[in-house]
Amino acid sequence: MTTQKHILPFALLTRIWLALMALTGVTVGVASFDFGYLNVLAAMTVASTKALLVIFFFMHLKYENRTLGAFLLLVFVILAIFIGFTFFDVAMRPEAGS
Repeated sequence: MTTQKHILPFALLTRIWLALMALTGVTVGVASFDFGYLNVLAAMTVASTKALLVIFFFMHLKYENRTLGAFLLLVFVILAIFIGFTFFDVAMRPEAGS
């Protein structure tokens, strides 16, 4: 059995790392502003982008079978649905003082 190694160029890994550091800065910036109920959406968008960079490049999902990628996409969609239902539940609750 032959195994295929995917050695990524150092320059690409450096760019991915710099992108992750920049997105960490964006996370800190988003946390310092008040977007109302969109705070969580902004934070989750940045976090999901960072997670996808790590999954695709550092965990080499980019070079795996498309079936595995499809299952990962399905997991993210189901997670988004659950988080969305949680947002709807919190957004539709009456205020505590009313």
